Amino acid sequence: MTEVIDQKPKTKSKNKVKRPKNWAVVIHNDDYTPMDFVVWVLISIFKRSEEHASRITFAVHEKGQGIAGIFRHEIAETKAHDTILAAKQNNFPLLATVEEVE
Repeated sequence: MTEVIDQKPKTKSKNKVKRPKNWAVVIHNDDYTPMDFVVWVLISIFKRSEEHASRITFAVHEKGQGIAGIFRHEIAETKAHDTILAAKQNNFPLLATVEEVE
């Protein structure tokens, strides 16, 4: 007859895997980019509803900046880059930056 022995690892791993940090894509206000274009960017690049995009755009206009979304670093960088590229292609100086969320 074989005896079953409960074997647990003798050492515990001290290296815990840290979750990736979140990053916010921040849209900055300027005096040249039309609000309709900002709404379009939020709908097409950030997949926001028209209502949500309008609220974010209004916050950008009123407060000087607004958060378009919170993502992992690589995704946030890509979305910020895509925003700036779309703005340049349409001759607008719209600025999007990436900031770490604490």
